[in-house]
Amino acid sequence: MRYQTRTRLFGLPLFAAAWGPDPANGQARGIAVGVVAVGDIALGGLACGGLSAGLLPIGGLSLGVFALGGLALGICALGGVAIGGLALGGVAIGIKALGGLAIGVHAQGGLAIGLHAQGGTVINPGG
Repeated sequence: MRYQTRTRLFGLPLFAAAWGPDPANGQARGIAVGVVAVGDIALGGLACGGLSAGLLPIGGLSLGVFALGGLALGICALGGVAIGGLALGGVAIGIKALGGLAIGVHAQGGLAIGLHAQGGTVINPGG
């Protein structure tokens, strides 16, 4: 299934959706690109999909500024595994990390590893 609005913003469709294979275009997965994108692979300002990238990506694997997902990578990341400047998750890795396992300069969690670590079990490699 493929859909795009005719309205464009910054050269991208305002809304784009793409799910499943598209034999006519040779796509094995739906790739949606738009300001708001929803699909198997979504790229846009607000992107929702199995693999998503953009300003606010939400999905299994999210890459972006404010990333939310199973594996989230971004400036601010929230997910099962979160990697970013500010990381919040089961496993959080970042400058400021908060999670069950937190690794970062400022880490807080059940097991916190970092220069300024706080939490249940603390490992401070700097002393």
